[in-house]
Amino acid sequence: MTPAVSNPAGCNCLALRQAARHVTQIYDRFLARSGLRATQYSILARLKRNGAMTINALAAELGMERTTLGRNIRPLRRDGLLEVIRASADGRARELRLTQRGQARVHAAFKDWTRAQAQFESAFGVGRAQTLRRLAHEAAGSAIGERAAATK
Repeated sequence: MTPAVSNPAGCNCLALRQAARHVTQIYDRFLARSGLRATQYSILARLKRNGAMTINALAAELGMERTTLGRNIRPLRRDGLLEVIRASADGRARELRLTQRGQARVHAAFKDWTRAQAQFESAFGVGRAQTLRRLAHEAAGSAIGERAAATK
């Protein structure tokens, strides 16, 4: 007897990953002029909004693995868009902070990001996009992962 194989069209994980890749490609095309990728823009925009943050705190905010974030910040540091500084609360800890060049880059890229947002919402519908974001945030912040880990 052959093992049961799931229908890929019914796989939540595959559908979300495919959608994420497709939407990321849209944003990357719009942001290309600024020299940033969508993930890099998200990192810089979060630091602009929140101020200096530790890598762990930033990774948690973005829902990323710390090591993945580390790989993503390397070119941003190399290009002088962010820097690692001694944390104000704990001198042993290190925080990421936007440089003036990083602030200027994220400010310039905001126009392209806004165009990507408008393109997506025009094609998908403003209301549907709002619902999609709400559902994605719920899925990302829910106990789905915790329940899955508990059933192992």
